[in-house]
Amino acid sequence: MTALEFAVQDVAGARGACRTGADRVELCAALGATGGLTASIGTIEAVVAIGVPTHALIRCRAGGFGYLEPEEIAVMNADARAAVSAGVAGLVVGALTPQRRVDVDTLRRVLEGVPVADIELTFHRAIDVIDDRAAAVDTLVELGVTRVLTSGGAARCADGIAELTALVDHAAGRIQIMAGGGITVADLPALHRAGVDAVHLSARRIVADDGGPGGGGTAGQDRFDEDVAFAVATGLRQLDLARRPRR
Repeated sequence: MTALEFAVQDVAGARGACRTGADRVELCAALGATGGLTASIGTIEAVVAIGVPTHALIRCRAGGFGYLEPEEIAVMNADARAAVSAGVAGLVVGALTPQRRVDVDTLRRVLEGVPVADIELTFHRAIDVIDDRAAAVDTLVELGVTRVLTSGGAARCADGIAELTALVDHAAGRIQIMAGGGITVADLPALHRAGVDAVHLSARRIVADDGGPGGGGTAGQDRFDEDVAFAVATGLRQLDLARRPRR
């Protein structure tokens, strides 16, 4: 079965993901504006309490994935330890060297004191900035990372199918390859044929909500769209059933 993960930003989104049959959620904040930052500890605790396997994004700021300031690493380490203490099932992390390779040292510092044997680790889409993604996968396997979230280096998964297929073949079951990036229902058959282990999307819509001059203007707020999520969940399960051998 292909796992289904939704990126959510609040309790309502997590509840909606549960209703549509998500296997797990990635919890973050400011997804639309930044690509995702670490959610507040209050939000993490509230989502964990729902009972859905919750994976907390650990990212202290927007922008690139090179963390050269010790304070940034210390903040992410504190967030990682707090999230695990709050009961998350996994952490979503990523760090790159100035040469755009996996920053093993920074990852180890972010995870220092975290009981990694008791949780799952996902390396996020920082991998899509790396040129040699196959080599990065090998490094992440050595680090004991559970899965990699990737669009195959493209803006959208639909444009990265060839690379996703190559990464699945290269991983050879040593690490999970999770497709994420602009996924629609129409993309599911190609992703299924590529053999990805999981599909990840935010299934969000913008609701008008004017925050005024001090509250973000008229950009509105993200809401989890259960109709989109249900359509993806249904399409994915149908593909899984069709692939099962007949008895």
